[in-house]
Amino acid sequence: MSTLTNIFSAHANATGSVYAGATNLGGYQIKPGGTAGTIEIRDGGASGTLLLELDITTNTAVIATLLPGNGIRFNTSIHVTLPTSAAITIFCG
Repeated sequence: MSTLTNIFSAHANATGSVYAGATNLGGYQIKPGGTAGTIEIRDGGASGTLLLELDITTNTAVIATLLPGNGIRFNTSIHVTLPTSAAITIFCG
């Protein structure tokens, strides 16, 4: 099993692009807000390929996950769609 190197992070507290460029998503930390909903993480912008979808509930504890191996490959960019008041920090390499 491989691991990512040269790790960096990016943060978003609103829907939009988090990172422009090819990278591997190795993990994330989510702070749910006051609205339950779905977080969508796409490659290539708001209408790009959906690579990860996460359902969150209202005001739960912080969710942190490390993805195995090399994580999920994004070939062009990372775009997140967030429910109201939610925030995400991604870890890439």
